[in-house]
Amino acid sequence: MKAATVNSLRGEYDPQRHAGLYGARRVKAMSAVLLSLMLSILDYAIANVALPSIAQDLHAPSSRAIWVVNAYQLANLSCLLPLAAMGARFGFARMSQFGILLFLIASVACALSHTLLELTLARALQGVGGACIMSVNIALVRFIYPHEELGRGIALNGLFIGIGVALGPSLGSLVLSVADWPWIFWINLPLAVAAMILAHLALPETPRNNVAIDTIGSLLTVASFSLCGVGLDSLMHADMIPGIGLTGGGIISWVLLLRYQRGRREPTVPVDLLARRPFLLACMVGFMGFVSSNLYIVAMPFTLASAFHRGPSMIGLLIAPWAVGVATMSFVVGRFADRFPAAVLSSIGMGITAFGFMLLFMLNPDASNLDIAWRTLLAGMGFGLFQPPNNRAIMVAAPAGREGGASGMLSVARLAGQTLGALLVAGLFTVFPHPAFICLGCAMVVSIVGCALSASRKYLVD
Repeated sequence: MKAATVNSLRGEYDPQRHAGLYGARRVKAMSAVLLSLMLSILDYAIANVALPSIAQDLHAPSSRAIWVVNAYQLANLSCLLPLAAMGARFGFARMSQFGILLFLIASVACALSHTLLELTLARALQGVGGACIMSVNIALVRFIYPHEELGRGIALNGLFIGIGVALGPSLGSLVLSVADWPWIFWINLPLAVAAMILAHLALPETPRNNVAIDTIGSLLTVASFSLCGVGLDSLMHADMIPGIGLTGGGIISWVLLLRYQRGRREPTVPVDLLARRPFLLACMVGFMGFVSSNLYIVAMPFTLASAFHRGPSMIGLLIAPWAVGVATMSFVVGRFADRFPAAVLSSIGMGITAFGFMLLFMLNPDASNLDIAWRTLLAGMGFGLFQPPNNRAIMVAAPAGREGGASGMLSVARLAGQTLGALLVAGLFTVFPHPAFICLGCAMVVSIVGCALSASRKYLVD
């Protein structure tokens, strides 16, 4: 392997700071991280499957019911970077524990909601709790695993994301077959309690910085993301005046934020990390990957219901192969993520995902369940191959002491992509009377673009 490749895999690290844990300590700490991760991922996946039922029960159009997903993602996205900075200041373990508690409270509020507005607000609070967890998730993995095994830890993280997404549709279908949709939130309670206990007992104490919390920068960051997100959603629904106003306010907030951050030691939005080309390219590739995945994930329940005429229980089962594929390949790629560059592994993964979406796009409406399932599995396997190496590339490109910012940006790339994907679905549902296969076609195109960008990073970095 060439010296340049070795250096890109090695990344930047401090041998003492990133020494990692071993034996039972590593198992317990990683179990706490994975259980809290499962809590946020599982509920997100279940909510997707329940969208048609929620829309019908709350008498809301499909394009508006998607806000049950968007509210969670937008709140999560808006708060990730400020919470990552707070995690670096107060401790990553404490931030994760607070997030679990907030997620539990919000789950109860979701289950007790009687209108779409109430449910949307509760989901936004749930998104803040999820942001507390996700903003420090990979940063904790960075301290649990030694540097030379970091790829395995990130792949295990991806495996449990896949398991959570896989269990979500199946569990959601099971719940909806015997109970009403509020029960998809009630089932969070025992998992949240178990996660709280394990996080308190097992998560490691990590180094804390002495940088004061930047209140103004945090508020501007939340305003920048949230105003742009709500404004773009309004534009997608053809609400032009509020859409233009809110989006314009978001752009102004971004300008003010970037000017305010100039010269700060550790800015809330880590633009200094984005100045590192390997870090920037890995974030861009991750963003493209999650735009494509959410174009599929959010639209597919409606596609299966309207175009393929499947019922709620079968919808969950037909979406599950995607997550099974992600989980399977996340487990396999853990053996290679520390040995081969992301420009190779992630590019192959995105290419396979694009091919899977193309095969789904070409299906006839009378396709069998097996025809849908194996194509979905193939696309998921490609995404499982893509994700861990690219996540590792993000983390090792950050210098020692900036794990919180890198972890936050990793999650921002993921959630920004997911949010834009969901917004595009809402826009396509608003513009086209039958957008089922249009969303799949868009997912395929975005995956191809992401594959090309990933493959070119080895040339763009040099």
